[in-house]
Amino acid sequence: MTTLRFVIAAAACALLAGCASTPPEEDPVVQKLTELDGRLLRIERVLANQSLLDLSQRLEAVQTEARMLRGVLDELQHQVQQQQTQQRDMYGDVDRRLAALEGGGARAAVSSAGSSELPVPQGDDRANYQAAFDLLKDGKYPEAISGFKQFLTKFPTSALADNAQYWLGEAHYVTKQYPDALRDFRTVLEKYPDSRKTPDALLKIGFCNYELKNWSEARSSLNQVVQRFGDTTAARLASQRLAKMDGEGR
Repeated sequence: MTTLRFVIAAAACALLAGCASTPPEEDPVVQKLTELDGRLLRIERVLANQSLLDLSQRLEAVQTEARMLRGVLDELQHQVQQQQTQQRDMYGDVDRRLAALEGGGARAAVSSAGSSELPVPQGDDRANYQAAFDLLKDGKYPEAISGFKQFLTKFPTSALADNAQYWLGEAHYVTKQYPDALRDFRTVLEKYPDSRKTPDALLKIGFCNYELKNWSEARSSLNQVVQRFGDTTAARLASQRLAKMDGEGR
């Protein structure tokens, strides 16, 4: 038994001695660990590459969406610009004519006295309104003033009365009869408070007071246009005139 124990002990010592003397690169355990380490490294690289791929795909998707949104934004901006252009055009050929006259120098004031007859004596309110309006567009201001006055006398309850009152003020304004124009524009606000011409009439009240050097009244009216009718051509013109007044120290 003692001999057997000795042999077993000796064999164990020899086995241990053999393991200790084996080079690391030949050790099966080391080899296995090296193999596992290599496999783990490859897996980590695959995972890293997959994460980069996912990130790249997400980034590309975000960029694609951003391009789509930018396209939508460009289209909306284009539509807004078109609407603004249409709105400026709708403001009227007459207003462009009046603005050119205002900036291009003085025009001699003319008398508003004229014929006491309607432009179209046998016509209805629409025909006479259009006739007076055409006279205004053609620069025949005394005739237009007379036409609008006779229209308002003959057709005081017409659905076009507020427009006629407004254009009467414009005809007085362009001929630099500012007190008369101021009265006409104020009448629009007083008699036709729901008129679509309210923003323009209020704007021109500011313009008339500016020409009459009533600075505080002008600024008050122009500020009301900006505050009450912010998204309109009238508000834009009011802002421009306020900026001019600021530059002039008014």
